[in-house]
Amino acid sequence: MRNPSSSAEDVLQLFLEFLSVEKGLSLNTILSYSRDLEKLFLFFKKEKIHWLKAKEEDLIMFIHHQSRSGLGARSSARLISSLKSFYRFLILDGLLEKSPASNLSSPKVWFSLPKFLTVKEVELLLNQPDEKDVHGTRDKAMLEVLYATGLRVSELVTLRLKDLNLREGFIICLGKGGKERIVPLGNSARKALEKYLEEARPKLEKKAVDSLFLTRLGEPFTRQGFWKLLREYGQKANLASKISPHVLRHSFATHLLERGADLRSVQLMLGHSQITTTQIYTHVSRERLRSVYEKYHPRA
Repeated sequence: MRNPSSSAEDVLQLFLEFLSVEKGLSLNTILSYSRDLEKLFLFFKKEKIHWLKAKEEDLIMFIHHQSRSGLGARSSARLISSLKSFYRFLILDGLLEKSPASNLSSPKVWFSLPKFLTVKEVELLLNQPDEKDVHGTRDKAMLEVLYATGLRVSELVTLRLKDLNLREGFIICLGKGGKERIVPLGNSARKALEKYLEEARPKLEKKAVDSLFLTRLGEPFTRQGFWKLLREYGQKANLASKISPHVLRHSFATHLLERGADLRSVQLMLGHSQITTTQIYTHVSRERLRSVYEKYHPRA
């Protein structure tokens, strides 16, 4: 748990790093979130409201204040998304127990489709680590597990040895809200993990630790550490502009649905509490079908 006395500016910086590393949001989106929250903090300062003690009515008052300043529907939706994400982050980092933004509703706007890689692009990325090297063997296992399971990066770096069942081919993941879920491992991920556990992890382990993936110092990975690793491999594969941990999660879901997986199963594997969150991937598949049709049909 972080220190509750942390300044708003420090926590905002941590949140923006979280959006980049964990969520893989674009620089423009992160800047927009930053501007939204800076306005929020200024509003709170004027109204003498502490940002950690804000209530739902305080946020509604802030939203109405912004609306009166000429904020449109799309910008209002993004503003509410900023607030929801920020307060979810505060809960994740242990600064709050309940979000005052959880019941805020956004105006209806057209969604944007999540970015994802093609199967060939994923294969190119997964082939980048040098498995002759201890770190390459570890990196190969991390990338294979991330794509095979669709885990969030925070879930990946907090995996423990006891969460693995390689014989049966699954992992137990502790997701949002402390909810456990079982996610299958494919053969490629299982083989990469077996090699990592046999050849690499013993050389990385400096002291007894339950974390599955270890840095060169024998410490558990951080979200930022894995993001740096992924970005380097993305650059080697000429995918730097497309890559983020969340893009691999999107790719996992999209590729499953394109090959006939049912929506409910994908929802369970992703750890979505509501199936409506998972349904956006059906829109991705339909969008790809439409683009193929328009490209190849003679009268499209």
